[in-house]
Amino acid sequence: MNLESLKLSSLPENHCGILRHSSNTRPVIWVIEENGVRGVVKDFSNSKFFYRNIIGRFLIWREHKAYKKLQGLEGVPACYGVIDGLALALEEIPSQPLEKHNKNIKLSRTFFDDLKNIVDSFHRKGLAHSDLKNGANVLVGYDGRPYIVDWSASISQKEFRFFPLNRIYLRFVLDDYFAIIKLKMRYVPETLTLEERRQYAKRSHMERGIRGIRDRLRKILKKIV
Repeated sequence: MNLESLKLSSLPENHCGILRHSSNTRPVIWVIEENGVRGVVKDFSNSKFFYRNIIGRFLIWREHKAYKKLQGLEGVPACYGVIDGLALALEEIPSQPLEKHNKNIKLSRTFFDDLKNIVDSFHRKGLAHSDLKNGANVLVGYDGRPYIVDWSASISQKEFRFFPLNRIYLRFVLDDYFAIIKLKMRYVPETLTLEERRQYAKRSHMERGIRGIRDRLRKILKKIV
């Protein structure tokens, strides 16, 4: 997708649809078509001045940085680039959020195995998503396969490489796997193994302490996302 001719000011008139309306702190998400290529644009340009130019620009920079690291990874949309520092253009994945999936329609037998493979892949690249429990961030593609979106709150191993932050990063990594188990509990509980149930239930005193710090960090990130 060529972004050179795409202007944020024209999106309210020229978009193909809106996936999410904006709020005081959340960007509008447009569906666009440019030169026959469809995409989605996460756009902070309608936010208030301070939030738009400080928080919005920071979050777009941060998410773009994550997508560049994930470039070419199966199960993650392609990133087309940043528009005016305030918006991020991404590949459109024909899909629906897992949280809106009709439970009467069975997911493919390999869906959660494929999801775990995606998680394994981005962990190898030194990223933890940190918000997979939110069913809106896991998409069910029309091809039946999983896709993962919304990387603005992702955590980089490089950023958390020193003690005790490295322990917190490992907790985020484990949480990505716990999130898969939680989603399986919600959508296909009959497929859970005893080991998965045990893993999810297990909490040591140290884990609870690390989890408390992690959850406070997550709340801070989510407030600004």
